[in-house]
Amino acid sequence: MSLFRNAMLALAAGTLAAGVLAFADPGFREADAATPPVVNATRLQPISAFAKIKSKNERSAALFQEVGKVIQSPRCMNCHPATERPTQTDKMRPHVPLVVRGEGGVGAAGGLACATCHHEANFDAANVPGNPKWALAPAEMAWQGKTLGQICVQIKDKNRNGGKDMAALVKHMAEDELVGWGWNPGGNRTPAPGTQKQFGELFKAWADSGAVCPKG
Repeated sequence: MSLFRNAMLALAAGTLAAGVLAFADPGFREADAATPPVVNATRLQPISAFAKIKSKNERSAALFQEVGKVIQSPRCMNCHPATERPTQTDKMRPHVPLVVRGEGGVGAAGGLACATCHHEANFDAANVPGNPKWALAPAEMAWQGKTLGQICVQIKDKNRNGGKDMAALVKHMAEDELVGWGWNPGGNRTPAPGTQKQFGELFKAWADSGAVCPKG
C-alpha cells in the first residue's frame, strides 16, 4: 500500500506541476519565459581536439567554451536562475506551480518545498524529476542571463562559489550526484551533452591549463 500511495502522490504532484498553470500563477504569459543563452549541443569534443591550439591561454579558453555546452544547457541553467524562481523543461519556462528558492535553495519556509514533488529519484510516469540533493543553486551562482565568460569568472570566485578552490571545483563537477543527474534527467528532458566523466575531464583540463575565461 505504501508503494501505491507514494506513486499516487508523485503522480498527483506531477499533474499539479505540469497542468495547473492558471491557478498556480495566473500572471504567467509565454512572453515571460526565460530567455538566457541556451546551448542544445549533444556531444562534447575530446581533450585531444584542443591540442592543435598552440597558445596556452587560447586553448584554456576554448576548453571552457566546450565545458559551457554543459553549463549553458537547460539541465544546468534551470537550477541556476537569475531570480528566486527556477525554470523548467527544455524551453526553460518559469516553474509551475510557483515556487521560490527559500533558505538553502529547497523552497520557502511555510511554502511549497522542493521535496513536496521532487523525490529521491525521477518519477517518469508523472514526468517529475528527482534526486536526493534536489535544490536550487545559491543566488551567488545565478547563471541565467549571463555570458559564458561572466559565468566562468563567477565559478572561480571563492566569495561566490562557496569557498571552493580549483581542486574542489573539479571534484564537484566530476563527481557530484546532483550535477550527474543532468545526464540522467528522465522523462522527456534532453540530457546534458556528453557524459559527466567527459565533462569532468574537460573541466580539469581547463583548470590545469590556467583556468582562462572566454572573453565576453
